Amino acid sequence: MIGTWHGLVLDCPDPAALAAFYQELLGMIRVQDGEDFVVIGDAPDRPGVAFARVPGLRAPAWPDGDPPQQMHFDVRVADLDVAQEQVLALGATPLKGGERFRVFADPAGHPFCLVSW
Repeated sequence: MIGTWHGLVLDCPDPAALAAFYQELLGMIRVQDGEDFVVIGDAPDRPGVAFARVPGLRAPAWPDGDPPQQMHFDVRVADLDVAQEQVLALGATPLKGGERFRVFADPAGHPFCLVSW
């Protein structure tokens, strides 16, 4: 092993707003709070998800990819219909539906999936 996972950083135009969206979606707390860089996680000493300000960011185009998505979250939920209502209320945009998954864009345009297995 070379190292251990420290975090995942998402580029976005408004770090505080996108962090708030993912805090609600993933049940995490804010562990670092700056104007241009915000981190959420389970605890300050554990890996987290960070949001970095990038002015003029071009959101990914899902699924055909210009620009490509490059990564996305899969979030397991107990009930797809209930979770869909909740993420839409937070500001997500629906992209695609399936029998066991639903694809959405977060408020900055990054795709993520709700999955039920």
